[in-house]
Amino acid sequence: MRIARYLVIAALLLAGQVAQAAWQQPELSHNLTPVEPPLPARDFTLMNMDEDAVRLSDYRGKVVMLNFWATWCPPCVREMPSMERLYREFHDRGFVVLALNQMEDDDQVFAFTGQLEIEPTFPILYDSKSKVANAWGVNGLPTTFVIDKQGRIRYRAIGGRLFNHEAVKAIIRKLLAE
Repeated sequence: MRIARYLVIAALLLAGQVAQAAWQQPELSHNLTPVEPPLPARDFTLMNMDEDAVRLSDYRGKVVMLNFWATWCPPCVREMPSMERLYREFHDRGFVVLALNQMEDDDQVFAFTGQLEIEPTFPILYDSKSKVANAWGVNGLPTTFVIDKQGRIRYRAIGGRLFNHEAVKAIIRKLLAE
């Protein structure tokens, strides 16, 4: 009888911890803040997971979602699958996601991406010393910028987002049509 009582108590404690963890995770927003007037996007060159140099300016003429993130950042982890879904829906129309990992090495990032619900197919770049993040004024993770075909920052988001939300898709469609 005592063992059963201890098992019930342990189950209740575990359920309480799970409920508390769920409670601490706020809903992901879908709002993107317009940048008015649009600002020119600062160019940069970073290495990708294949150790190839990637320049932001190489994507001129495309709509680019630039996301600053890290594997240890809970909202970054939560928003990654929605970024992949958005990328898969629009990449063949001229939409690109560039995910700039902050201060982690390729082993950490590779292990992390393999554990995601949907493995990212968009380019992941390494901002190992956060030089690009600092140049872009990033103060917290995740931070995301949406850049138009002319290389101007049109929207930004600080904090986790549900990127495959219809409101975000409407913004991407509008920018792709310009």
